Parts: sequence; structure tokens; C-alpha cells
Amino acid sequence: MEVNQIYTIMNSITNEILGKTGVIDEDLTNIVDVGTQILNATDVDNYVKSLVNHIGKVIFVDRVYTGTASSVIMDGWEYGSILEKISTDLPQATENESWSLVNGQSYDPNIFYQPAAHAKFYNKRVTFEIPMSFTEKQVKESFSNATQLNAFISMIRNSVQKSMTIKLDSLVSRTINAFAAHILDGTGVNKINLLAEYARVADVTGIDSVTKAISNPDFIRYATYIISLYSDRLTKMSTLFNVGGTEKFTPKEMQHLILLSDFAKSSEIFLQSDTYHENLVKLSNFETVPYWQGTATNYDVEYTSFINATIGENKTIQQNGIVGVLFDRDALGVANLDLRVTSNYNPKGEFFNEWYKMDAGYFIDTNENGIVFYIDTDI
Repeated sequence: MEVNQIYTIMNSITNEILGKTGVIDEDLTNIVDVGTQILNATDVDNYVKSLVNHIGKVIFVDRVYTGTASSVIMDGWEYGSILEKISTDLPQATENESWSLVNGQSYDPNIFYQPAAHAKFYNKRVTFEIPMSFTEKQVKESFSNATQLNAFISMIRNSVQKSMTIKLDSLVSRTINAFAAHILDGTGVNKINLLAEYARVADVTGIDSVTKAISNPDFIRYATYIISLYSDRLTKMSTLFNVGGTEKFTPKEMQHLILLSDFAKSSEIFLQSDTYHENLVKLSNFETVPYWQGTATNYDVEYTSFINATIGENKTIQQNGIVGVLFDRDALGVANLDLRVTSNYNPKGEFFNEWYKMDAGYFIDTNENGIVFYIDTDI
């Protein structure tokens, strides 16, 4: 074991803490152990200089990753493959002849009034698998007991599950992105530029970026008001809030609101920090995502709020500044998620193979209500 004398730097640190000297450049290379991948020549005892140091404690990095995907997974089914969604149009009103009866006239009660019903069928699945091999005999030599060996195997399985969670998260986010892209591609009133709405009532001079917008308390208050307002509007029957122009309404309990974390935190701080009745101003029943598509290299909101999605042949939608998506529970989802593990033992090589498999149908329905809230400074 390498042991370093650090009394000199400790004396300097003490003087910094006590205020006797200013903050100085500290060489921490001999204090903080950054670890090595393999043992080296210094990993021997300090007595005869030839006895290899033994491992005294083993830590397995085995924490569970729950993911951040929105809760859009639906119930599954064992047989059949097609998901069918059936809806009907609103019937038209006709004259109530009870109040215009004419002597001697016949009133036919046997007319057939056919309802207008529509069906959508979803019959696509995506699938992938993650293979992993496990041994026991070949790796026993690296551990002191069966408990350590089992912990090592458990850690590997957990790493596979974390990889699976990340991949499922990304597929869920792509489903939401695809739905948002279809809305942004349309011409309806269900794509809301929050900054343009704010410009109708206030001066937006100086708000020339998404970052500045979500840092402006007055804008955040107004934007939160607009989102709440449209949540109320969705509860009334309308053709305005879906791409297909169908007659739809979405009650509060069937609304799904997902907000970008940057915007949600700004709304939380700016609205609740200076009021005694925070329940009257805060948004409720929403989920947050740290980004829609990715972080780029620095988690800048200009990237976390950006989507770049192809939704058809030669049709790519790019939009920056997306801070929220509000949609009907039936507008998108993950149908019939099937996670399973198969295994095989290889007697010649004395190892196990496990295949972690996933099948699911990721769908969107543009005939259901959905609204995209974004910030675009080009107004």
C-alpha cells in the first residue's frame, strides 16, 4: 500500500480554514485516490516489500435505476396482436315533431338512423434484446466467498436492467415527440407559442431566448396561467384541439400533462415563493422530463427543449423551446409491453447465456386531443 506524508499540505489547509492565508492552489493528487484498473508495483506491504496487499472490502455499484419515462404504459393482452380503437361522430339534431302535429298526418317511427362509427387499427411492434453471459467457476478465484460472487452476478443483472430501463425510457419519449411533431406540423390552435401569448399583454423586449424567458417571473406566471386555461378548455367538446378535427373532449382526470423540468422548476419557484395560497397558482397533476430528446453536451435548455423528428416521407419537424405537452390519455401509449428473459447453459464452455427481450407497440392517435406549449422568440 502506498502511504504519503501530507503534513505540509495539511498545515496549509489549516491556515486557509483559520483565515491566516488566502485560498491557494492545492495539489490533491497525493490525498484523493482516483483508483486504478489493476494492481501495480506499489501494492505491496511496507515491511518486506514483497507481500501483495489483500482486498479488505468489496463494494458493488448495484443501485437500481427507475428511469424518468412518463406513465403511458397500458394494460397488455396475451392473445392477438391488433389494438383497435373505435369512436363515433356526434349525431345531428332533427325537428321534434311532437310540437308541430298536423291533423291526419302520419308520423313514421320506424326510420333507421345509422350511427357514424370509425375504427383505427394498430398492428406494429418494436423489439430488441440484450444478451449477457454469466460464469461461476471462472470467476470464483476473484472473490473470497459465495456472498461476494452472488453480489457480483446480481450487479451484472442489475446493469442489464438499467440498460433496459434507459432504452424503454427513450422509446416512450420518442412516442411523445412523434405526437408533438404531428401537432407542430399542423395548422390548428393546439400549438401554443407562450411568448407570443405573453406579447399580447406585456413588453417582451429583451426576452430573446428560451433561457431568458423561463428566467422571467412575469412571463412564467402568465405562461402557467395559459397552460391552466387550456387544460380547462379541453374539458369542453371541440374540434380545435386534435389534428384530425374530430369532436373530442378530455376531462381533467384523463388529461396527461408533461412539463420540461426547466420550466416546471421555474413555475414552482416563481409562483409559490411569494404567495400564501400556493394551491391557487401552482400547476397540478403533471409529470416532468429533463429533456425531450437529449441533453447535447451541456444540458442547456436550448437543447433539452428541442426535438428533431421525422414523421413521414421527407417530412422532418424541428422545434426548439418546447416546455410542455398536454394530451388525452388515449392519444398515445405503450401497448402490450412484454418483458421476458430466456436462458441457455453451454456445457462445453461452462457458462450461461441470458437474453433480456422486449416487445411493445408504441402508438399515437392524432384524432385525440393534444396541445404543445413552446417558446419561440421569432414573433
